[in-house]
Amino acid sequence: MKCDLTSAIAAVPSGRPLVITDADGVLLQFTGCFGRWLAERGLYLDLTSYQLEGGIRRLDDNSQILDVECIALVDEYREDLDDLDAVEGACEALAELSQVASVVVLSNVNAIQAKARLRNFARLGIGYPLIANDCGAGYLADKGAAVRALAAHARAQTFFIDDIPSNLADVAKAAPDVTLVHVVESEPLRVLLGTGFPAHCHAKDWREVQSFILERLP
Repeated sequence: MKCDLTSAIAAVPSGRPLVITDADGVLLQFTGCFGRWLAERGLYLDLTSYQLEGGIRRLDDNSQILDVECIALVDEYREDLDDLDAVEGACEALAELSQVASVVVLSNVNAIQAKARLRNFARLGIGYPLIANDCGAGYLADKGAAVRALAAHARAQTFFIDDIPSNLADVAKAAPDVTLVHVVESEPLRVLLGTGFPAHCHAKDWREVQSFILERLP
């Protein structure tokens, strides 16, 4: 399966509502599974902000690892993204939404990571088009241009779901007609992020996401 924007656009019918969702931290338990992965290496995640840098400590003495070590660990972890668990209710909600809207997954992974991501999707029964939105900048790539292109092709009500405030802000600027939905994989992270960023809906879980979108579709 190709994971580029052009292939995804070709799979989206014009005139049908569109749901664009992020993967890590939204559809998949990135932070939760990362914590389990770290524990196997004598480390743990201690998030005081929504950034992994500065939040990884050693189990034996509680010391914080260096940022360069953290970046290397995240890169290693992201090379094998085929065993993440789905966020509770995500697969079920998207299955219901796919009955009335097209669904596309927009994930800031590179081409190599996308292969592992597709294996993960296959295990979870997720069959929606995947866009590997690396753009040469890893997981910090701007999603605004991709969402704008998808929405312009769909020519129908479009929803964008993400956990990272900067991604929502980028889409708000690039595609102001797109409806923004914020949801994150766990309640502690949702509380940590708060609501001081662009979103038409700050959802507590996927059930609320599903209800919000269905209420706005004809």
